[in-house]
Amino acid sequence: MKTKFEIKDHDGPGRLGKLGETLTPNIFNEKDSNTRVAKDEPSAYNVDREIAEWSVRKTIELAKEEKEKNPDCDIAVIQGSKYIDLRIQCAKELESLGYNGLIIANGDNLLLHPRDLVNMTIAIRENIKPSMCLIFTFAECSFIPLLSYMGIDGFLSGADEYYSYLNVMMTTTKNYDLEVYNIYEMNQEQIATCNKHTIDFVLRETREHMKNKTLRNLVEERGVTSPQIASALKILDKYHQDYLQKYTQLY
Repeated sequence: MKTKFEIKDHDGPGRLGKLGETLTPNIFNEKDSNTRVAKDEPSAYNVDREIAEWSVRKTIELAKEEKEKNPDCDIAVIQGSKYIDLRIQCAKELESLGYNGLIIANGDNLLLHPRDLVNMTIAIRENIKPSMCLIFTFAECSFIPLLSYMGIDGFLSGADEYYSYLNVMMTTTKNYDLEVYNIYEMNQEQIATCNKHTIDFVLRETREHMKNKTLRNLVEERGVTSPQIASALKILDKYHQDYLQKYTQLY
């Protein structure tokens, strides 16, 4: 991520951006030569605080070493498990080291915990500079509009293959286990291709709704099909009105 990230427009807290010639929200491909991610020390989501603190310390140490060896490395990972204060500490330390893109670890676990997902994402977003790219991992397609609405700028590549390993076909509103829902007869490669096209469509859909100031409508539509998304919206509306209203246009 050698080029500067620019925020071109807002739809609520959602950010329509540009990174070189790439519009965001979009995929950040780890295999791309322009996307270099510093090493980190992962920890599980639901662990004792002492383990999470150790993970944060080691992650910052590794990120510092990586930056000294390779100044072009521009993306690092926010560890801290379920502890919001540790996540904020990690994010701010990584920002001070000169990283311009931060990956929120344990994304798959956060999707199962709407309150943590909302509170953690907003806390991180509000404690780092606006020009910092926030990146999410293994997001289901139905969650991409919600995450973008909350201020996520990108999604790490690999979700298409990850779900294909599980024999899961992604759609815009739901993931289907093809052993339970025999919709198509597909091999793993075909599932991955299908998933990749679906992710691309949802990202394009999300950006177009941002341009038309209708992203909230899309998020509410997704909430009808997902209890987790519906819960996240209720938490957003009840506890984070100031954050939502900061960039919401008046009619």
